[in-house]
Amino acid sequence: MAGLTHLDAAGAAHMVDVGDKAVTRREGVATGRILMSAAAVAAIRDGAVKKGDVIAIARIAGIMGAKRTSDLIPLCHPLPLTRVSLDLTIEEDGVTVTALAATDGKTGVEMEALTAVTVALLTIYDMAKAIDKAMTITAVRLLEKRGGRSGDWRAEN
Repeated sequence: MAGLTHLDAAGAAHMVDVGDKAVTRREGVATGRILMSAAAVAAIRDGAVKKGDVIAIARIAGIMGAKRTSDLIPLCHPLPLTRVSLDLTIEEDGVTVTALAATDGKTGVEMEALTAVTVALLTIYDMAKAIDKAMTITAVRLLEKRGGRSGDWRAEN
C-alpha cells in the first residue's frame, strides 16, 4: 500500500496531515459534458425549460457543490475557497461545464473543481429530464492543477 496517502501503516483510512505544508496559492480546473437531444439543447438555449434558467441555476449549484466538497468526499479537507467560477457552454449536442476552484491553503482544490462540474451537470440533468431522460453525463476530468509541493500539472489533451 506504499504511496496511498489516505491509508496508515495498518491500512486504516485517515485524513492526511497537511499541518507542515506551506500555504500557497492553489488552483484546480475541471471539465465535463452532458449530452442530450436537440430538443433539450434548444429548450435550454431558448430559456424554455419549465423549471427555470438552467444555466444560471447550474452555475449556482456548481459553486455550492464546490463549497460542500469536504462534506461529500470522505477524507477531503475543508478548504477556505477564495474563488469558484463556472463556464457553461451550450453546444449542438449538449452543455460543457468548466470549473475553476482556488484557495490559499495547504492542500489542493482539484476535488472542489471536479465536484463543481459534477453538481452543475447533475443540476442540468435534473432541470431538463422532463425533455430528455436519456441525457448522458460524460468526460468529467481534471484539466489542470496549479501550486503546491507537486507543482503544476496539465492534462495532455
